[in-house]
Amino acid sequence: MLSKTLQDAINEQIKHEIQSAYLYLAMAQHCESVNLPGFAHWLAMQWKEELDHAMKFMGYVNARGGRVLLGAIEKPQAEYASPLAVFKQVLAHEQKVTALINKLYALAVKENDYAAQVELQWFVKEQVEEEKNATVIIEQLKMIGDSGTPLVMLDRQLGSRGK
Repeated sequence: MLSKTLQDAINEQIKHEIQSAYLYLAMAQHCESVNLPGFAHWLAMQWKEELDHAMKFMGYVNARGGRVLLGAIEKPQAEYASPLAVFKQVLAHEQKVTALINKLYALAVKENDYAAQVELQWFVKEQVEEEKNATVIIEQLKMIGDSGTPLVMLDRQLGSRGK
């Protein structure tokens, strides 16, 4: 059985995962509006992944006999100055999520909830990948700038995600 404290904390994390999805969907729509369909595709794939994370948490709460309670989410930012600005926000957001996952893991340790610790290890590892992916794209954008052939090539590369 999941403790109320841990259940409440995971419900809060579910809200953050859904908020993340909403943010990535808004970023994807921004990229569509500035004719960067590959960037939009990459971000839409991220949107789906964040919803999968929320569902994974929901499944875990239900499997442990808990109750999922959904909280309100905020309106995401809709405009960005450049592709680099988008991905700097992606990285900052993923770093925030990493801190939240780490805090949740620390709570599971404090409560001696070994099942929760095992479940959360997947998310800890996932966050390493999320931050790495955003960092690589940021560094590539710094090298190529905000326009021209290299940006179009990166857009095409990002558009191939999941295909």
